[in-house]
Amino acid sequence: MQNKVDLVNQVDDTAEQIFESIHTLMHQYRALQFAAIRADELGLTHMEGKVLGYFSRHPGASQSDLAQHSGRDKAQLTRLIARLKEAGLLQAHADARDRRTVRLTLTAEGEALHDTLRQQGRQLAAKAMGGIAAAQRRELLQLLQQVKSNLDQPD
Repeated sequence: MQNKVDLVNQVDDTAEQIFESIHTLMHQYRALQFAAIRADELGLTHMEGKVLGYFSRHPGASQSDLAQHSGRDKAQLTRLIARLKEAGLLQAHADARDRRTVRLTLTAEGEALHDTLRQQGRQLAAKAMGGIAAAQRRELLQLLQQVKSNLDQPD
């Protein structure tokens, strides 16, 4: 128990400021991303864009896989997936081994829309990283991965 107290006492206010900055940065990034989606009249919500991204990276995953990955409520995801299927962006197929499981993939239209979203994300990331050298970006990524690794460790 003493080790935890010592560690907490060693961390100064900078740690709290770092996490507040990360939170603010992600909020701003997502707001700009969402504004780009609306400006291009793609007709997607931010979460719908995230779901397209998930199924682009994990073709054939199930709704349960998405729920586990995102931590979102299954009922919310059911409605969201239904809207994306109705819009012709996602297609469902029964699993060959377990007919109760539905596998989801992007349609050609869904892939094209996801590619547009990725391009917008790249442009925004390039703007955000302007003036930061490649070595600094790699260092920042390594540091953030270490922070995540620290949080992944059991107490």
